[in-house]
Amino acid sequence: MNKRPWQLFALITTLSWGIWGAFIELPEKNGFPATLGYVVWALTMIPCALVALALVNWQLDRDPRSIFLGSVIGFTGAGGQLILFQALREGPAYIVFPVISLYPVVTIFLSMLLLRERASRRGAWGIAIALVAMVLLSYTTPTGAQSRGYWWLLLAIIVFFCWGVQAYFMKSANNSMQAESIFFYMTITGLLLIPVAWFMTDFSQPVNRGLNGPWLAAGIQLLNAIGALTLVYALRYGKAIIVVPVTALAPVITIIISLILYSVVPHPITMVGLLLAAIAIYLMAE
Repeated sequence: MNKRPWQLFALITTLSWGIWGAFIELPEKNGFPATLGYVVWALTMIPCALVALALVNWQLDRDPRSIFLGSVIGFTGAGGQLILFQALREGPAYIVFPVISLYPVVTIFLSMLLLRERASRRGAWGIAIALVAMVLLSYTTPTGAQSRGYWWLLLAIIVFFCWGVQAYFMKSANNSMQAESIFFYMTITGLLLIPVAWFMTDFSQPVNRGLNGPWLAAGIQLLNAIGALTLVYALRYGKAIIVVPVTALAPVITIIISLILYSVVPHPITMVGLLLAAIAIYLMAE
């Protein structure tokens, strides 16, 4: 693991995001709006950023290039996060998350084209199988009562592009600036978008301010923040075309947890997707 630290960081990201995805809807179901959930998420980024900066003795990259790259990474990530909450409001999480998980296609394309990244034959097979797994995991039998229209699908696609571009720039920026600085700017941009989330909140409806509202959201969103931090570190040490597909399979964990909690028997196509995802992770973790 000392020779391939990206594996440890990618594992932490995948587990954190998988658990986060399984429970992210709970605060909203308890009466805490998803838009305020974004506010909580942005605030949970702060302690992670402080820990990261402390590890490098508070040395921050302040040159214009670093600020620009950090801002692009932050706004595409935080902006996608904000859009994601609305997508989850309009559509079911077990469909939205797999659709968004296809964003590695964008990252892989940009990384191979612009960063000239290449994978071994085994890794290439893993990437290909992972992409197939993501498509299968996005499958759901139509019932006509799972969502309101198709607006949520458009929102999910926007997040797909935002996060694909973000992951590419995250890897590119790691070649010229510290990972800790990248996460710091991600935190700042996330905080800057808080007024947007606040404006989107419907305060005409009662807001749960109890333990199962904002405080539950804080615990869940902290997993998201931790996963984001370890993703930056994973991309520091590993190839984007490998790291991103591995961490994008977090919905596998989300689905498994959701199936256990709600005792829902998965569709055979979904089961094939889960099996392929496990094979892909094994092949890519070379």
